[in-house]
Amino acid sequence: MASKLTPAVIAGLVLLCGLPFIVETYTLFNLTVFAAMAIFALSLGLVWGFGGILSLGQSVFFGLGAYAYAIAAINFADSTPALLAAIVVPTFVALLIGYFAFFGRVTDVYFGVISLTTSLILYSLVNSTSDQSFVIGKAPLGGYNGIPSVPPINWPFMPEWTLGFDEMYYLTGALLLAVYIGLRLLLSSPFGRVCIGVRESEARAELLGYDSRRYKLAMFCIGAAVAGLAGALFAAWGSFIGPDSFSVSFAAQAIIWVMFGGLGTLIGPVIGCILLQAVTTWLGQVKIVDPNIVLGSIFIAAVLLLPQGIVPTLQGVSRRIAVRLKQGRPS
Repeated sequence: MASKLTPAVIAGLVLLCGLPFIVETYTLFNLTVFAAMAIFALSLGLVWGFGGILSLGQSVFFGLGAYAYAIAAINFADSTPALLAAIVVPTFVALLIGYFAFFGRVTDVYFGVISLTTSLILYSLVNSTSDQSFVIGKAPLGGYNGIPSVPPINWPFMPEWTLGFDEMYYLTGALLLAVYIGLRLLLSSPFGRVCIGVRESEARAELLGYDSRRYKLAMFCIGAAVAGLAGALFAAWGSFIGPDSFSVSFAAQAIIWVMFGGLGTLIGPVIGCILLQAVTTWLGQVKIVDPNIVLGSIFIAAVLLLPQGIVPTLQGVSRRIAVRLKQGRPS
Protein backbone atom coordinates (compact mmCIF):
# COMPACT_ATOMS: atom_id res chain seq x y z
CA MET A 1 0.00 0.00 0.00
CA ALA A 2 2.82 2.41 0.80
CA SER A 3 4.37 1.88 -2.64
CA LYS A 4 1.06 2.74 -4.30
CA LEU A 5 0.72 5.90 -2.25
CA THR A 6 4.28 7.10 -2.82
CA PRO A 7 4.04 8.60 -6.36
CA ALA A 8 0.80 10.49 -5.70
CA VAL A 9 1.93 11.68 -2.27
CA ILE A 10 5.32 12.85 -3.52
CA ALA A 11 3.71 14.68 -6.45
CA GLY A 12 1.20 16.28 -4.11
CA LEU A 13 3.86 17.41 -1.64
CA VAL A 14 6.02 18.85 -4.43
CA LEU A 15 3.09 20.82 -5.86
CA LEU A 16 1.91 21.91 -2.42
CA CYS A 17 5.30 23.25 -1.37
CA GLY A 18 6.66 24.39 -4.72
CA LEU A 19 3.80 26.18 -6.49
CA PRO A 20 3.70 29.26 -4.19
CA PHE A 21 7.24 30.09 -5.31
CA ILE A 22 6.55 29.98 -9.06
CA VAL A 23 2.99 31.28 -9.49
CA GLU A 24 1.39 34.63 -8.75
CA THR A 25 -1.13 35.31 -6.01
CA TYR A 26 -4.14 35.20 -8.35
CA THR A 27 -3.19 31.73 -9.59
CA LEU A 28 -2.66 30.59 -6.01
CA PHE A 29 -6.10 31.96 -5.16
CA ASN A 30 -7.65 29.85 -7.93
CA LEU A 31 -5.67 26.76 -6.98
CA THR A 32 -7.10 26.98 -3.48
CA VAL A 33 -10.66 26.65 -4.72
CA PHE A 34 -9.57 23.92 -7.14
CA ALA A 35 -8.26 21.94 -4.16
CA ALA A 36 -11.50 22.47 -2.23
CA MET A 37 -13.54 21.28 -5.20
CA ALA A 38 -11.21 18.30 -5.60
CA ILE A 39 -12.06 17.27 -2.03
CA PHE A 40 -15.73 17.44 -3.01
CA ALA A 41 -14.99 15.32 -6.10
CA LEU A 42 -13.26 12.79 -3.84
CA SER A 43 -16.42 12.46 -1.76
CA LEU A 44 -18.48 11.51 -4.81
CA GLY A 45 -15.69 9.32 -6.17
CA LEU A 46 -15.69 7.40 -2.88
CA VAL A 47 -19.44 7.00 -2.57
CA TRP A 48 -20.12 6.21 -6.20
CA GLY A 49 -16.93 4.57 -7.39
CA PHE A 50 -16.21 2.37 -4.37
CA GLY A 51 -19.50 2.24 -2.47
CA GLY A 52 -21.65 1.72 -5.55
CA ILE A 53 -24.06 4.41 -4.30
CA LEU A 54 -25.39 6.61 -7.10
CA SER A 55 -25.63 9.92 -5.23
CA LEU A 56 -26.85 12.38 -7.86
CA GLY A 57 -27.40 15.00 -5.18
CA GLN A 58 -24.00 14.91 -3.48
CA SER A 59 -24.06 18.71 -3.61
CA VAL A 60 -26.57 18.55 -0.72
CA PHE A 61 -23.77 17.76 1.72
CA PHE A 62 -21.43 20.31 0.17
CA GLY A 63 -24.07 23.00 0.63
CA LEU A 64 -24.96 21.88 4.14
CA GLY A 65 -21.31 21.98 5.14
CA ALA A 66 -20.86 25.45 3.66
CA TYR A 67 -23.97 26.87 5.34
CA ALA A 68 -23.17 25.15 8.64
CA TYR A 69 -19.70 26.68 8.59
CA ALA A 70 -20.99 30.15 7.71
CA ILE A 71 -23.71 30.16 10.37
CA ALA A 72 -21.47 28.72 13.11
CA ALA A 73 -18.55 31.01 12.25
CA ILE A 74 -20.76 34.09 12.40
CA ASN A 75 -22.31 33.08 15.71
CA PHE A 76 -19.18 31.82 17.46
CA ALA A 77 -16.75 34.27 15.79
CA ASP A 78 -14.37 31.32 15.54
CA SER A 79 -13.81 28.86 12.69
CA THR A 80 -12.83 25.98 14.98
CA PRO A 81 -16.37 24.95 16.02
CA ALA A 82 -17.60 26.03 12.58
CA LEU A 83 -15.38 23.47 10.83
CA LEU A 84 -16.63 20.82 13.22
CA ALA A 85 -20.24 21.80 12.46
CA ALA A 86 -19.51 21.64 8.72
CA ILE A 87 -18.61 17.97 9.13
CA VAL A 88 -21.19 16.94 11.72
CA VAL A 89 -24.29 18.47 10.08
CA PRO A 90 -23.90 16.77 6.65
CA THR A 91 -22.97 13.50 8.33
CA PHE A 92 -26.13 13.59 10.44
CA VAL A 93 -28.33 14.36 7.42
CA ALA A 94 -26.65 11.55 5.47
CA LEU A 95 -27.30 9.23 8.40
CA LEU A 96 -31.01 10.03 8.28
CA ILE A 97 -31.34 9.76 4.50
CA GLY A 98 -29.17 6.67 4.29
CA TYR A 99 -30.90 4.87 7.13
CA PHE A 100 -34.36 5.08 5.61
CA ALA A 101 -33.05 4.44 2.09
CA PHE A 102 -30.66 1.56 2.69
CA PHE A 103 -32.60 -0.19 5.42
CA GLY A 104 -35.72 0.32 3.30
CA ARG A 105 -33.96 -1.54 0.48
CA VAL A 106 -34.22 1.36 -1.97
CA THR A 107 -32.46 0.38 -5.19
CA ASP A 108 -29.64 2.37 -6.77
CA VAL A 109 -31.68 4.20 -9.41
CA TYR A 110 -34.38 5.23 -6.97
CA PHE A 111 -31.77 6.31 -4.45
CA GLY A 112 -30.23 8.55 -7.11
CA VAL A 113 -33.65 10.11 -7.66
CA ILE A 114 -34.10 10.60 -3.91
CA SER A 115 -30.73 12.32 -3.54
CA LEU A 116 -31.41 14.54 -6.55
CA THR A 117 -34.85 15.46 -5.21
CA THR A 118 -33.31 16.35 -1.85
CA SER A 119 -30.99 18.83 -3.55
CA LEU A 120 -33.96 20.40 -5.37
CA ILE A 121 -35.91 20.71 -2.11
CA LEU A 122 -33.03 22.36 -0.26
CA TYR A 123 -32.32 24.65 -3.20
CA SER A 124 -35.92 25.88 -3.21
CA LEU A 125 -36.06 26.03 0.58
CA VAL A 126 -32.90 28.16 0.93
CA ASN A 127 -34.02 30.43 -1.91
CA SER A 128 -37.22 31.20 -0.03
CA THR A 129 -35.46 32.46 3.12
CA SER A 130 -34.70 35.98 1.89
CA ASP A 131 -36.92 37.62 4.48
CA GLN A 132 -35.12 39.23 7.42
CA SER A 133 -36.99 36.99 9.83
CA PHE A 134 -35.03 33.95 8.67
CA VAL A 135 -32.11 34.22 11.05
CA ILE A 136 -30.15 31.59 12.97
CA GLY A 137 -28.59 33.37 15.90
CA LYS A 138 -26.72 36.30 14.40
CA ALA A 139 -26.58 34.83 10.88
CA PRO A 140 -29.28 35.78 8.35
CA LEU A 141 -29.85 33.07 5.74
CA GLY A 142 -30.21 35.63 2.99
CA GLY A 143 -32.29 33.51 0.61
CA TYR A 144 -31.22 33.87 -3.02
CA ASN A 145 -28.74 36.57 -1.94
CA GLY A 146 -26.80 34.04 0.12
CA ILE A 147 -24.69 34.75 3.19
CA PRO A 148 -22.01 37.39 2.55
CA SER A 149 -18.98 38.22 4.69
CA VAL A 150 -18.43 34.64 5.82
CA PRO A 151 -15.57 34.70 8.38
CA PRO A 152 -12.26 33.21 7.21
CA ILE A 153 -10.55 30.27 8.84
CA ASN A 154 -8.40 31.13 11.83
CA TRP A 155 -5.90 29.25 13.93
CA PRO A 156 -7.62 26.84 16.35
CA PHE A 157 -9.40 28.85 19.06
CA MET A 158 -7.54 32.02 18.01
CA PRO A 159 -10.12 34.13 16.13
CA GLU A 160 -7.79 37.10 15.85
CA TRP A 161 -5.24 35.07 13.83
CA THR A 162 -6.91 34.48 10.48
CA LEU A 163 -5.30 32.75 7.51
CA GLY A 164 -4.12 34.75 4.51
CA PHE A 165 -4.14 33.66 0.86
CA ASP A 166 -0.92 31.66 1.10
CA GLU A 167 -1.87 30.01 4.38
CA MET A 168 -5.32 29.14 3.02
CA TYR A 169 -3.68 27.50 0.02
CA TYR A 170 -1.41 25.43 2.23
CA LEU A 171 -4.31 24.39 4.46
CA THR A 172 -6.62 23.40 1.60
CA GLY A 173 -3.86 21.59 -0.27
CA ALA A 174 -2.76 19.75 2.86
CA LEU A 175 -6.36 18.72 3.60
CA LEU A 176 -6.77 17.45 0.03
CA LEU A 177 -3.63 15.36 0.43
CA ALA A 178 -4.72 14.13 3.86
CA VAL A 179 -8.22 13.19 2.64
CA TYR A 180 -6.75 11.34 -0.33
CA ILE A 181 -4.32 9.37 1.86
CA GLY A 182 -7.00 8.70 4.45
CA LEU A 183 -9.44 7.36 1.87
CA ARG A 184 -6.76 5.17 0.31
CA LEU A 185 -5.96 3.69 3.71
CA LEU A 186 -9.67 3.26 4.41
CA LEU A 187 -10.23 1.38 1.16
CA SER A 188 -7.27 -0.91 1.85
CA SER A 189 -8.65 -1.79 5.30
CA PRO A 190 -11.01 -4.72 5.92
CA PHE A 191 -13.91 -2.25 6.04
CA GLY A 192 -13.00 -0.83 2.65
CA ARG A 193 -12.60 -4.25 1.07
CA VAL A 194 -16.03 -5.28 2.33
CA CYS A 195 -17.53 -2.07 0.90
CA ILE A 196 -15.98 -2.86 -2.48
CA GLY A 197 -17.35 -6.38 -2.20
CA VAL A 198 -20.82 -4.97 -1.51
CA ARG A 199 -20.48 -2.77 -4.56
CA GLU A 200 -19.60 -5.78 -6.72
CA SER A 201 -22.37 -8.03 -5.41
CA GLU A 202 -24.59 -7.07 -2.51
CA ALA A 203 -26.26 -10.48 -2.41
CA ARG A 204 -22.94 -12.32 -2.31
CA ALA A 205 -21.68 -10.11 0.53
CA GLU A 206 -24.81 -10.84 2.58
CA LEU A 207 -24.45 -14.56 1.94
CA LEU A 208 -20.98 -14.27 3.46
CA GLY A 209 -22.50 -12.77 6.62
CA TYR A 210 -22.00 -9.03 6.02
CA ASP A 211 -24.87 -6.60 6.50
CA SER A 212 -24.58 -4.57 3.30
CA ARG A 213 -26.93 -1.89 4.64
CA ARG A 214 -24.55 -0.96 7.46
CA TYR A 215 -21.53 -0.75 5.18
CA LYS A 216 -23.36 1.35 2.59
CA LEU A 217 -24.64 3.66 5.31
CA ALA A 218 -21.17 4.08 6.77
CA MET A 219 -19.65 4.77 3.34
CA PHE A 220 -22.40 7.27 2.57
CA CYS A 221 -21.81 9.14 5.83
CA ILE A 222 -18.05 9.27 5.26
CA GLY A 223 -18.64 10.75 1.82
CA ALA A 224 -21.01 13.34 3.31
CA ALA A 225 -18.42 14.35 5.91
CA VAL A 226 -15.78 14.85 3.20
CA ALA A 227 -18.23 16.88 1.09
CA GLY A 228 -19.11 19.03 4.11
CA LEU A 229 -15.43 19.77 4.71
CA ALA A 230 -15.09 20.85 1.09
CA GLY A 231 -18.11 23.13 1.46
CA ALA A 232 -16.62 24.80 4.53
CA LEU A 233 -13.34 25.44 2.73
CA PHE A 234 -15.21 26.90 -0.24
CA ALA A 235 -17.29 29.23 1.95
CA ALA A 236 -14.20 30.40 3.84
CA TRP A 237 -12.27 30.87 0.60
CA GLY A 238 -14.84 33.09 -1.10
CA SER A 239 -16.31 34.68 2.08
CA PHE A 240 -19.72 33.88 0.60
CA ILE A 241 -22.14 31.00 0.18
CA GLY A 242 -25.43 30.93 -1.70
CA PRO A 243 -28.16 28.46 -2.66
CA ASP A 244 -26.37 27.57 -5.91
CA SER A 245 -24.32 25.14 -3.85
CA PHE A 246 -27.46 22.95 -3.73
CA SER A 247 -28.28 23.33 -7.43
CA VAL A 248 -28.60 20.48 -9.92
CA SER A 249 -26.03 22.08 -12.22
CA PHE A 250 -23.41 22.00 -9.47
CA ALA A 251 -24.24 18.37 -8.70
CA ALA A 252 -23.87 17.58 -12.41
CA GLN A 253 -20.41 19.18 -12.45
CA ALA A 254 -19.22 16.77 -9.76
CA ILE A 255 -20.53 13.82 -11.79
CA ILE A 256 -18.64 15.10 -14.85
CA TRP A 257 -15.43 15.48 -12.83
CA VAL A 258 -15.62 11.90 -11.58
CA MET A 259 -16.56 10.39 -14.94
CA PHE A 260 -13.91 12.41 -16.80
CA GLY A 261 -11.14 11.54 -14.34
CA GLY A 262 -12.09 7.91 -13.89
CA LEU A 263 -14.83 6.24 -11.88
CA GLY A 264 -13.49 3.63 -9.46
CA THR A 265 -10.30 5.57 -8.72
CA LEU A 266 -9.46 8.27 -6.18
CA ILE A 267 -6.83 10.18 -8.11
CA GLY A 268 -9.14 10.30 -11.13
CA PRO A 269 -11.76 12.62 -9.59
CA VAL A 270 -8.98 14.91 -8.34
CA ILE A 271 -7.35 15.18 -11.77
CA GLY A 272 -10.68 15.50 -13.56
CA CYS A 273 -11.85 18.23 -11.21
CA ILE A 274 -8.68 20.31 -11.39
CA LEU A 275 -8.36 20.01 -15.19
CA LEU A 276 -11.97 20.90 -15.92
CA GLN A 277 -12.00 23.68 -13.32
CA ALA A 278 -8.90 25.17 -14.91
CA VAL A 279 -10.50 25.01 -18.38
CA THR A 280 -13.78 26.59 -17.27
CA THR A 281 -11.94 29.30 -15.33
CA TRP A 282 -9.84 30.18 -18.37
CA LEU A 283 -12.92 30.24 -20.61
CA GLY A 284 -14.65 32.50 -18.12
CA GLN A 285 -11.75 34.94 -18.37
CA VAL A 286 -11.37 35.03 -22.17
CA LYS A 287 -15.16 34.88 -22.77
CA ILE A 288 -14.85 33.13 -26.12
CA VAL A 289 -17.64 30.64 -25.51
CA ASP A 290 -19.93 29.64 -22.67
CA PRO A 291 -17.95 27.39 -20.27
CA ASN A 292 -20.99 25.15 -19.76
CA ILE A 293 -21.10 24.35 -23.47
CA VAL A 294 -17.43 23.40 -23.46
CA LEU A 295 -17.84 21.40 -20.27
CA GLY A 296 -20.74 19.44 -21.74
CA SER A 297 -18.84 18.85 -24.98
CA ILE A 298 -15.79 17.58 -23.10
CA PHE A 299 -17.99 15.21 -21.10
CA ILE A 300 -19.66 13.79 -24.22
CA ALA A 301 -16.32 13.37 -25.97
CA ALA A 302 -14.81 11.70 -22.90
CA VAL A 303 -17.70 9.25 -22.60
CA LEU A 304 -17.44 8.31 -26.27
CA LEU A 305 -13.65 8.23 -26.60
CA LEU A 306 -12.53 7.46 -23.03
CA PRO A 307 -15.46 5.64 -21.40
CA GLN A 308 -13.31 4.52 -18.46
CA GLY A 309 -11.94 8.01 -17.81
CA ILE A 310 -8.48 9.51 -18.12
CA VAL A 311 -6.71 7.70 -15.29
CA PRO A 312 -7.91 4.12 -16.02
CA THR A 313 -7.17 4.64 -19.73
CA LEU A 314 -3.62 5.84 -19.03
CA GLN A 315 -3.10 2.99 -16.59
CA GLY A 316 -4.20 0.48 -19.23
CA VAL A 317 -1.90 2.01 -21.84
CA SER A 318 1.06 1.98 -19.45
CA ARG A 319 0.43 -1.67 -18.58
CA ARG A 320 0.31 -2.66 -22.25
CA ILE A 321 3.53 -0.77 -22.95
CA ALA A 322 5.21 -2.44 -19.97
CA VAL A 323 4.13 -5.90 -21.14
CA ARG A 324 5.41 -5.26 -24.66
CA LEU A 325 8.72 -3.97 -23.37
CA LYS A 326 9.06 -6.99 -21.13
CA GLN A 327 8.26 -9.40 -23.96
CA GLY A 328 10.77 -7.69 -26.23
CA ARG A 329 13.69 -8.13 -23.83
CA PRO A 330 16.14 -10.94 -24.53
CA SER A 331 15.82 -13.88 -22.18
